[in-house]
Amino acid sequence: MEKIQAHLTGQIISSNSSEAKFLCKKNSFGEIVEEKIHYSLAEALFLVEKGKMEISSSRNKKIPKKELLNKFQKIDKRFQIKYSVFKNLREKGYVVKTALKFGADFRVYEKGTKPGKKHAKWIVFVDFENNKFTWHEFSAKNRVAHSTKKNLLLAIVDEENSITYYEVSWVKP
Repeated sequence: MEKIQAHLTGQIISSNSSEAKFLCKKNSFGEIVEEKIHYSLAEALFLVEKGKMEISSSRNKKIPKKELLNKFQKIDKRFQIKYSVFKNLREKGYVVKTALKFGADFRVYEKGTKPGKKHAKWIVFVDFENNKFTWHEFSAKNRVAHSTKKNLLLAIVDEENSITYYEVSWVKP
């Protein structure tokens, strides 16, 4: 398979190549928007790292990985920590999509599940190990998960970039 040729325009990464459409259908990378495949920042960097995508600027100049990372960090200050979780989950075989409309970092689908066919099982909030949040913040995260019929997954990243996951679900005694 040839590399996906994608373009970065503002904050949008998109491609209309047959490779992009194939990978979207087969592995749920990107989302179809007006006959083009649009990628989240994390999806795009992941595909670049895997050698499956090249991203060009609006002037058709290929953007090196290091420059992409700098651009993405300017767009999203938390990109680095969120990307480490995205990459970890994706490499374990999960489909990971953004969850901005839920006020969370990601929604994650069980292995073998395709978005649009079934709902995500988890809603993910990413944070550093040394950050603390209150019971009110924890409760708010849990309520978002419960109201969207998903389990809460807290992804805690330590100083060595190791990730620990805590799954929280409601129990009726």
